[in-house]
Amino acid sequence: MTERLHQNYKNEVVTLLQQKFNYKNIMEVPKIDKVVINMGVGEAVKDTKKIEIAQKELSLITGQFPVVTKAKKANASFKLREGMAVGLKVTLRKSKMYEFIDRLVNIALPRVRDFRGISNRSFDGKGNYTLGLKEQFIFPEIEFDTVDTPRGMDITIVTTAKTDEEAKELLKNFNFPFVK
Repeated sequence: MTERLHQNYKNEVVTLLQQKFNYKNIMEVPKIDKVVINMGVGEAVKDTKKIEIAQKELSLITGQFPVVTKAKKANASFKLREGMAVGLKVTLRKSKMYEFIDRLVNIALPRVRDFRGISNRSFDGKGNYTLGLKEQFIFPEIEFDTVDTPRGMDITIVTTAKTDEEAKELLKNFNFPFVK
């Protein structure tokens, strides 16, 4: 079963972008390549159970089991040793990616308190967009009563666009609520 967003991309977004940027070939039209979600779990240095709780929450949100990221260097001021678990990472592609983007844009972002839109300055210069969230409560899969502490996450949307302008237009067509 193809996702609603993927069908929308193939049927409408490709033609809109092709007309706006005068692409000669359909293969030139930018697309979303992958979505990478990072969650820092700094309190895992003191309590190793925190990483397991965060793993369960992130797997509920994404539908995929996250990879544990480890510290590259030791830092005495943070009581951090090399190789200790400090975060989680998930890379979503194809159908899970489109499902996640659909839930993020249509369900999760409108649930953010005092939401006025996402920043249009978070592009990296190569067509990728990074969005930071302060808490995981905005996703309906997470029950508020079961969460011990709020954890933020970084969501990076990697596109094949060559410029930020192309990437912004692509994400606008996916109904990303940018600030006016």
